[in-house]
Amino acid sequence: MDSSIPTMMRDAAISFPMLGDWSINFPASFEVFGFTVYFYGVVMAAAFIAAVLYAAHKSPQVGIKGDDIYGLVLWVLPMAIIGCRLYYVASEWDRYKDNLIEILYIWEGGIAMYGGIIAGVLTVFIWSRAKKIPVGATLDIAGAGLMLGQVIGRWANFVNREAFGYQTDIFCRMGLTRPGEETVYVHPTFLYESLWNLAGFLVINFFWFRKGRRKYDGQVFIFYAMWYGAGRAWIEGLRTDSLYIPGTELRVSQVVAAVSAVTCFIVLLYNSARRHREPYAVRLAAEAQAAQGPVEEEAKTQDDPAPVGDNIDTDNAEKLEEDNNG
Repeated sequence: MDSSIPTMMRDAAISFPMLGDWSINFPASFEVFGFTVYFYGVVMAAAFIAAVLYAAHKSPQVGIKGDDIYGLVLWVLPMAIIGCRLYYVASEWDRYKDNLIEILYIWEGGIAMYGGIIAGVLTVFIWSRAKKIPVGATLDIAGAGLMLGQVIGRWANFVNREAFGYQTDIFCRMGLTRPGEETVYVHPTFLYESLWNLAGFLVINFFWFRKGRRKYDGQVFIFYAMWYGAGRAWIEGLRTDSLYIPGTELRVSQVVAAVSAVTCFIVLLYNSARRHREPYAVRLAAEAQAAQGPVEEEAKTQDDPAPVGDNIDTDNAEKLEEDNNG
């Protein structure tokens, strides 16, 4: 792509030739009671809410209460934001090393998804240990919610006209037209990733969360990391705003995504041939049933009538025996 084309064009009209001769050009923000609200933030908020509600709804399937998910979010959210920012700053260190105060200017942009995932996983580990919940169970539900959040969240790049790919003439290309300039047709990488994540979310929701599919805690999260990594490794290679490993031509997120995808694929294969401890939810159900069993048996014994022989009056029985002898 021509290096003169900016990586963000908030004033550009958007079009998709495959959908006909039309375009849309909405503002990047709007005013509410004197405050500026960015559509980017609105989309990200919707993605976050959807992810949390879904995770809370599905959490009993991994043995975690929905209320506990809301408590976990209070820890994960700020740590994930910090992780996203630190990951970006580390990759752009030459830009920040001489003016460290700019590290705090997160409102000016500059976050990276993988930083948030890494920070989120570390937070989940600590929280799970404190709650005495298997880390794998928490990661399973977190990965499922995160996948849904990423399906929606990628559309924040659409409203910002950013994170697009190189120029192309592919049938599904996206057109960006700035005032007084020619239309530039690029890869809609936000759309590629959103659709890829949607496919992964459907697999998680309708396959992995079906009864008996999860053979061990952590299996869903490993699948999530493999699926997301495989898609991101491909899509990152099309983007024009990638972060690079300093001193190299290697894209940071592409390397991380490829390594995680390959590693998790190998782990899934290896684990498929091993025996595992039953998932946390299955063990909880078994424990609850075992505890309930003796109580039900005792209640049944009290409710059942005594044997017929036990109801015979012993005094009358002795008198009857004497009469017979006489």
